[in-house]
Amino acid sequence: MGAFGSFGIFLLCLLLLLATRAPVGIALATVAMIGTSIFVSPGALSQLASSAFSLSSNFILVVVPLFILMGEILSASGIGASLFRAAELWFRKLPGALAIGTIWACAIFGSVCGSSPVTATTIGSMAIPEMVRRGYHKSLALGATAAGGTLGILIPPSISMIVYGVITDTSIGHLFMAGIIPGLMLAFLLSLTVVAIAKRNPDWAPPVTEIPTSGEKWRALGAVVPVILLAALVIGSIYSGAATPTEAGAVGAAGALLIALAMRKLSFAVLNRSLQKTVRTTAMFLLLLTGGLFSSYLLARLGIPQAMSDFLTGLPLPGWAIVGLINIMLLILGMFMDPGSIVVIVIPIFIKTILTLGYSPVWFGVVVTIQSEIAAITPPVGFNLFVLKSVVPGVNLHDVARGSVIFVIPMLCAIVLLTVFPQIATFLPDLLLSKK
Repeated sequence: MGAFGSFGIFLLCLLLLLATRAPVGIALATVAMIGTSIFVSPGALSQLASSAFSLSSNFILVVVPLFILMGEILSASGIGASLFRAAELWFRKLPGALAIGTIWACAIFGSVCGSSPVTATTIGSMAIPEMVRRGYHKSLALGATAAGGTLGILIPPSISMIVYGVITDTSIGHLFMAGIIPGLMLAFLLSLTVVAIAKRNPDWAPPVTEIPTSGEKWRALGAVVPVILLAALVIGSIYSGAATPTEAGAVGAAGALLIALAMRKLSFAVLNRSLQKTVRTTAMFLLLLTGGLFSSYLLARLGIPQAMSDFLTGLPLPGWAIVGLINIMLLILGMFMDPGSIVVIVIPIFIKTILTLGYSPVWFGVVVTIQSEIAAITPPVGFNLFVLKSVVPGVNLHDVARGSVIFVIPMLCAIVLLTVFPQIATFLPDLLLSKK
């Protein structure tokens, strides 16, 4: 049986197991262990156990609960309302100001939270009711928030990038640096999309008539300065080399606790709830990563990554066209798979092709992250769609999906720009390397 036939069987078995509502990590590990026993040897299972232990004891993974805790504490502190208020006041003169303010509030919160759902929930639970109250169309309010929430996994710190870095053995610090400029670029493109929608459909985004005073704008900005400083401290310490990503995560978690304490939002109940969410999310993360490691081992032993690389690089197409084909496949898969599954299942298959074509794995990490963002807002399984439906009363899934789909366009534009100008992603990591 050929490599692609083996992969077809692997994928079919995985889909059947997922249809039983088994967690993705458990489904991956189960199929991989059975496949390893049949196609490799039962004795190879000991290698899987050894690999799982090595992975779980990897010191770099300590950064995961630290960044998750940072995001959970800040989410519970109510800082999301202050971020939305500040962004909305500063963008008041633009068409669709409230939606643009939501996007940039998500971007700022994303710089201290590596989770897309947490970002969308924190900002959306307050911003969407406010936009609807001001006469905004539900689809625009929901779509801007769902799309803006995805910035939480592109602007560092990013849990998705940590998964990619571990799976592909790519520097986490370099991936974090690579996400800064594309993250800001994407926030700008999403804002332009809101302006275009507001211009085309003025009734979807009624202008806000109240003109804020300079004092109001600066006071609102002052309320979010601690979060901005914390984000700058975390990213700046990594960029300067003063701290590793793990050490920066510790600084961020401690800073989040101090901010919540200063805002008088740090109660025992808040701390207990945040710690419980951190433990659950971290456990889910490690389970997914272990399942991905097992499946990567099986796919590699079956020769699937090499076969895919040989097939794609053997096509009579230029490198950019092959990258385009990979992106189309990722786009289609993203409609039916959650972002975490895309990274742990698909990326080990394509990474060898990307390296053979001469592209940077850091650059590809940013592209994959944007594809994960698209997967989070595209039906039928877009995770952010369900998150917003559950946290905002009185909305249905159709409204969320209708508003979100239009924002796929600027995300695809961002991928095109990154393909044409890869320096957008690689500039800061290259600059970081040149300083060493």
